[in-house]
Amino acid sequence: MILNASGCLDALTAPAVAAQLDVFVTKTVTPLPRGGNPPTRIAETDVGMLNSIGLANPGIERFLETSLPELAALGLRLWVSVGGFSAEEYARSCALLDARDEVEALELNLSCPNVEEAAESAAQIVAACRAATSKPLWAKLSPANWDIAASARAVEAAGADGLSLVNTIRGLALDPRTSLPVLHTATGGLSGPALRPIALAAVFQCRRASSLPIVGMGGVAGGRHAFELLAAGATHVAVGTALFADPCAPARIAGELRAELDRLGLESAEAASGIAHGARPVAARP
Repeated sequence: MILNASGCLDALTAPAVAAQLDVFVTKTVTPLPRGGNPPTRIAETDVGMLNSIGLANPGIERFLETSLPELAALGLRLWVSVGGFSAEEYARSCALLDARDEVEALELNLSCPNVEEAAESAAQIVAACRAATSKPLWAKLSPANWDIAASARAVEAAGADGLSLVNTIRGLALDPRTSLPVLHTATGGLSGPALRPIALAAVFQCRRASSLPIVGMGGVAGGRHAFELLAAGATHVAVGTALFADPCAPARIAGELRAELDRLGLESAEAASGIAHGARPVAARP
């Protein structure tokens, strides 16, 4: 299935775009409201986009009262992205979301490069959330982790039901006129084409290390990109930066992916998952 990367689409302002997705993932919600980082918060580069939004969101209480009912009215399958600054904060939000039937699953944003991280490890946060909710938990991991496979094994042992790979990676852009950082925070999260090989490597490594299903994301702009994430080991694919340039990206990528599967004689995305590991030889049809 095709999802959006959290924070790359507002379903309430672009419901027609969200309707193209199999699942809509919300922006990250934290216990308290956050205004986010000061501008400038977005910068284009020649290899992708930098953002330093800083988890701007209305807070969990207002989200539950206002945003969630409005999203549910759109008839979308919903995953909620959960953030925090301690394991207790993550768990508290998960407990509040546990009773909401509108929410299908929770994605734990364990790796935002634009805010301070919780002191606890990813596995400790997952364990705290597992104790707070029975909903499926997808752990979103950072590509900056040198041994991401070890992190995948740790969050699996702690009770995660899936992996989201990968979040953005920290980058810097300088203003050509002043030679000063473009972003107010200097560094931000890099997404787009430059992230694609990093995401492929992370998915490939985690597929070997863990039995968990994987949402692969990072630089997906076409059907071949989606296919390669599946081949590396993803079960599902998310579209991020491409949504800013092409509101028809989800439907277009789904169609292109179907064409790529047909070209390779594969019946489904499930049949493509993991073929880069050599279990099933695949060759293009003549």
